[in-house]
Order: sequence, then structure tokens, then C-alpha cells
Amino acid sequence: MTRTPLTTSLDDYEVWFLTGSQAMYGEETLRQVAEQSLDLAAQLSDAAGMPIRVVWKPVLTDPAAIRRQVLDANADDRLVGVITWMHTFSPAKMWISGLDLLRKPMLHLHTQHNVELPWATIDFDFMNLNQAAHGDREFGYMLTRLGVARKTVVGHVSNPAVVAKVAAWARAAAGWAAVHTLKLARFGDNMRFVGVTEGDKTEAEIRFGVQVNTWGVNELVEAVDAATDADVDALVAEYERLYDVADELRRGGERHESLRYSARIELGLLSFLEAGGFGAFTTSFEDLGGLRQLPGLAVQRLMAAGYGFGAEGDWKTAVLVRAAKVMGAGLPGGASLMEDYTYDMTPGRERVLGAHMLEVCPSLTTTRPRIEVHELGIGGKEDPVRMVFDADAREGIVVAMSDLRDRFRLTANVVDVVPLPEPLPNLPVARAVWSPRPNFETSAAAWLVAGAAHHTVMSTQVGAEVFTDFADMAGVELLLIDEDTTLRGFEREVRWNAAYHRLNQAL
Repeated sequence: MTRTPLTTSLDDYEVWFLTGSQAMYGEETLRQVAEQSLDLAAQLSDAAGMPIRVVWKPVLTDPAAIRRQVLDANADDRLVGVITWMHTFSPAKMWISGLDLLRKPMLHLHTQHNVELPWATIDFDFMNLNQAAHGDREFGYMLTRLGVARKTVVGHVSNPAVVAKVAAWARAAAGWAAVHTLKLARFGDNMRFVGVTEGDKTEAEIRFGVQVNTWGVNELVEAVDAATDADVDALVAEYERLYDVADELRRGGERHESLRYSARIELGLLSFLEAGGFGAFTTSFEDLGGLRQLPGLAVQRLMAAGYGFGAEGDWKTAVLVRAAKVMGAGLPGGASLMEDYTYDMTPGRERVLGAHMLEVCPSLTTTRPRIEVHELGIGGKEDPVRMVFDADAREGIVVAMSDLRDRFRLTANVVDVVPLPEPLPNLPVARAVWSPRPNFETSAAAWLVAGAAHHTVMSTQVGAEVFTDFADMAGVELLLIDEDTTLRGFEREVRWNAAYHRLNQAL
């Protein structure tokens, strides 16, 4: 059976740099247009912080060429998006047929080749050549008239702030591409009687492109039981090399078999996911079939390898975890399933303690995790093995997806992950402590008003701009809670958004 290893690398992705002009300017002017647009594309591609290769394409001057370029873009799996720039003046009616066909994310870059104006030497030849100031306005009009979703960035590519905006869009486009081809395996159903982990899987495939289907847990059990002793030995040795392993779990320890079975779960899960080409999965403690443990360590390590995961059948969070893994590729920090578990409500220093039963990804820490085994009071199975660690202190974001019947909503809160104020010797799970922005009261109230889920993806790699761009590409609502949020303003936004989305769907 063919096995497909998962990758989160952005190396194979690219974005295309499309330049608009028209034939009336003549060969000499169009030669300069090509040279200058090639130079800008190269500057952008080589800029520090640009995560994806920018590929220049020949200047577009007529409707047939534009249409062909768009069709080629749609058909290229390596391509995650297109950057458009009207160097001179490209009459926008030439773009109608192409824009109508475009299925890749677009960034409209409003720039020009020169930074400063050569005031003493400007003549009308210079003006004819450098017309982006109104050429892009013509293009923007057509984009708006056609309702083309895009991100607009204004400024010169030598400006790091401009590069940062383009880079955020490129990361979001990579996440969108990954989700749009994502296959997700649910092992069992979601936790019984829970509302927010439910969702319309057909609509999710229409909106996001993700395929969400279910496999019986005992199909996974067969893969787990098929793991060889030699492979288990090698994986256990890897655990002992990479992590601090509790003495009782080490070779010769009284509970070493628990670690070996956890290794079998990882091997079986990995083989099942690779054989099916899956990039995300879910489990449920209420639906374990013949599994002897709720997967803990295995899930943590597979998330660290780039897989999306949702606990208790929560496939929507698994999708977000996979997207965050791709969007944050190569950046410091990590991404993980997370859950707001309990609060420190001391006035003036309110904090959230986030964790889950077992499944928090070690990409959130730069410390060496410890592998332990402890009782789990639910699920009715053997005591599961897990990694225990504290998430690093740094800026982060938590994002949830909710199904509101007529649409999906993303809700995001910018947070500051902080050091644990005190040790937690009796809480043997991976955990994070954070202060939500703008403050605890506003953040929690806004989250509840939004109807946002209790499971989230926490990312300490990418922030609000990347997730906003991702939501725009998907055509879904995103509500952002950050340092500028007021509860009254947030409540108004929720009401306005409800009216907009219902009207927009009716049209």
C-alpha cells in the first residue's frame, strides 16, 4: 500500500507575480515594464521573511493572455496565490473573463518601481511608464465590481512592513491550499450530547475543501496491533533519547509495557494516516473500541509532526490545527489543540489555565518534555501515557470554529502566554497559562457572545493578520478579540455580521 508522509514545508509552494499593461505603449515601453516588474518580483521573493517563492510571469496585455494565465494558475497545484500589479494602465475590462475564472487567492499590490520621484528629470515619458497610481485604481474598480475577494497592500517592496503584509498573506494562502486538499479521518463520533463539536461536513467541504469522513475505531486497532516489536523497540528508544521518561516507564520499569503500547498506537496511527493520505484526525474518549489507552503521547507527537487534531471528535478544530501548522512553518513557536479549562480570577491578574486531558502539542515549548503515565478518570481504559510540559511565554492567538447553521464563524483572541505563577505538581498534563487581550472580562464575555467553541487552536507562530487573511480566502466570518476590543462594539459587530451574512447568502 502506498504511504504518503505528511509535510508542512512551504518549499514546494509558490505565488505568481502578474503584471498588467497594454499593447498601445509599444515594444520599448513594454520591455521596461517587464524589466521593472521582474525586478520587483525578485526583490519580493528574496526579501527577509518572505516564506514562499515569488515567480514572475510575462506582462499581460490582452484578454486572451490574461484568461490563459488564470487557467494555468488554477491548474497548478504548487501555486497558492497570485499577486497582481498594474505597472502602467491596463484597461480593466481586459481582466473580466480572467477574474471571473480565478479560483486562487489574490493579493493586489499597489506599488511602483521607484521609491522616490526624480523631480528634476520627470518628463511625460516617465509619466507614461509609471502609471500605477491610477492603473491600480482602474483595476481595483473592476475587482470591487466583480466582487473578487483579495488583500490590498500599499507601499514599496523595499519596505519591511509591506513585505510583512505580503508574507502574512502568503502564509494564509499556503494554509488555505493545505486545507483545500485536506483529508481528515474521524475515529468514532464526537462526544455525546455536545453541540459545538458538531457541524455540517458537507458544507465544510464546499467552503474549505476538506474531506471529513469516519472510520471505525477497530480499523485503527488493527493497524495498532500490526506494529512490529522491532518498530516498537526503535520508537521507545527514540522516546528515551528525546524526552525525560519516568523511571517506571523505562525499560525494566514496572510500567514499561504502557509506554510500549503507546508506541504501538503511534505506529498504527501513523501507518493508517499515511496509507489514507490523511493530514488530520480526531479521537474520542467515549469511542475507543479495542484500544487499551486513550491516545495521548501518540497524538502529541503526531501534532508535532504537522498533523491536525481535534479531541472528542472535534473535526473543525483539527482543520484549524492543520492550517496553523502549515501557516506557521519555519517560524519559532508552535500550534496545538487547546481548551480554556479554568481561571485564576484574582482581581487585576486574571489568567486562563489551558490544557486538555492529554493532547497538547510539544511544539509550544522549547523545554524537554517529560513522559509520564497517570490515571484518567474517564473513558474506562488503561492509564494513558502523555508528555508533561509548560508552554513557553510568548504572544499567541487562540482561534475557534463554530457552525452557526447558515455559515461557519471563526472567533480569535490575541493572548499573552505567561510563565506559570506557581508549580503544578498535581496536574500531570501539558498546559499553558495566558492573559487574554484586552482583559479577562471583555475577552470572556465577547467569546460567549460570539458563540465560540471551547476547543481552539493555539498558535504562537502566526497571529491575527494571517488568520484574518485565511478567513477572507475561505469566505468565512472572523471575529477578532484584541487590545482594541470593547464589548459594546463587539456586540454591534456580531449583530451587523449576522445581517450581512444572511443577506449575502440570500443574494
